[in-house]
Amino acid sequence: MTKIVNHWIGGRTAEGASGTFGPVTDPATGAVTTKVAFASADEVDAAVAAAKEAFATWGQSSLAQRTSILFKFRALLDAHRDEIAELITAEHGKVHSDALGEVARGLEIVDLACGINVQLKGELSTQVAHRVDVAAIRQPLGVVAGITPFNFPAMVPMWMFPLAIATGNTFVLKPSEKDPSASIRIAELLAEAGLPDGVFNVVHGDKVAVDRLLEHPDVKAVSFVGSTPIARHIHTTASANGKRVQALGGAKNHMLVLPDADLDAAADAAVSAAYGSAGERCMAISAVVAVGAIGDELVDKIRERAEKIKIGPGNDPTSEMGPLITKVHRDKVASYVEGAAAEGCEVVLDGSAYTYEGAGFEDGHWIGISLLDKVPTSAKAYQDEIFGPVLCVLRAQTYEEGIALINASPFGNGTAIFTRDGGAARRFQLEVEAGMVGVNVPIPVPVGYHSFGGWKDSLFGDHHIYGNDGTHFYTRGKVVTTRWPDPADAPAGVDLGFPRNH
Repeated sequence: MTKIVNHWIGGRTAEGASGTFGPVTDPATGAVTTKVAFASADEVDAAVAAAKEAFATWGQSSLAQRTSILFKFRALLDAHRDEIAELITAEHGKVHSDALGEVARGLEIVDLACGINVQLKGELSTQVAHRVDVAAIRQPLGVVAGITPFNFPAMVPMWMFPLAIATGNTFVLKPSEKDPSASIRIAELLAEAGLPDGVFNVVHGDKVAVDRLLEHPDVKAVSFVGSTPIARHIHTTASANGKRVQALGGAKNHMLVLPDADLDAAADAAVSAAYGSAGERCMAISAVVAVGAIGDELVDKIRERAEKIKIGPGNDPTSEMGPLITKVHRDKVASYVEGAAAEGCEVVLDGSAYTYEGAGFEDGHWIGISLLDKVPTSAKAYQDEIFGPVLCVLRAQTYEEGIALINASPFGNGTAIFTRDGGAARRFQLEVEAGMVGVNVPIPVPVGYHSFGGWKDSLFGDHHIYGNDGTHFYTRGKVVTTRWPDPADAPAGVDLGFPRNH
């Protein structure tokens, strides 16, 4: 019997009423294992209504109450991390260790939310004028929404909702319809932790559900992570409807390798960052820029390491890389490799025809490791975000040529430099046009108390996600000016002049 994933509204399961369902496949076998209910506009409205009703009390609740629930949720999430990782592997395909790592990174933001008291401290200036004090405070927005991608079905929602509910908002999540089960299990754990009904809701679906959230008058803010075209649409549409928006888009992350770099360390980093999670992450290194005469040696070292990667089902503990999320995506990724030579690339490794040998896995969404060298910037494999295990190597004669190449990209999510030269590294971190920079660190995802976000076409909106920016995004500032008269004061009388501060 096929499993059905329904919505979570008002603290309980809500069976899909639209009559529309989407298939969820096991990427390792290609078999449809689950059906997910797609929400109608009315069902989205029901979730928003539940969140709005809950906000009336949750928005007035004490910080102690909110954080005590989050502490209980954190303990439950930690206890059930293996279970959640298994759900991710079953629907996304990533290997179990990678799925566990995803849950661990999400826990970082739960930790941050548990200590939100410090970030919500206001400011007070006393005696700014005679018996006048000024205080600055931050208050929640109301109902906020999160729209999250398939590649991190647990981590990216946890980049959003812990801070949102810790700051007093209520939340409606629209996760990816490709791997929805983790979001429902998280909702159950939040309820078990004591979160009041309606504070956290989940609706599944497609464009119908997304567009209703973007236009709903009771949704005050929208967080999004996904591709650049959709991020641009989310930002434009939600902003036009008067909402606060943070929309994180796609990427083409470059790693600049200088001639003085430790090439073994650089090759290890390039392989790990390009092929981890089968390249299905926005912080993957998808372009290595080799400077000077090191290109051939670096490519050889990358090839040697890449050829040893073991590809197999995510639940096989010996697998290092799993299949891609869908067959359509697998075929699209393969097309970039199949057309690379005609565009002037040197195909060092071609994984487009890879198949996994094993009974029952013949229809899995398998693809192997691909490595393209001497890639021209005009090639589609360089211009597009492939979101698969394809690494492009470009050549540059100088540092200046390399950084000019990187800065010409329309994307500006993350980047890295590998060098032993501190001066070059310092120059790079100041000159490169990207929101997150690694120095001998290939994937510079910030820890939870710093914010994550890119530049250019990798971010639409003014706020990065989580960290201090996350707290500010989910709250709005208010300044209160107060004068309390002393009982001994004589009546001040009427004064129509401009208020005086002294």
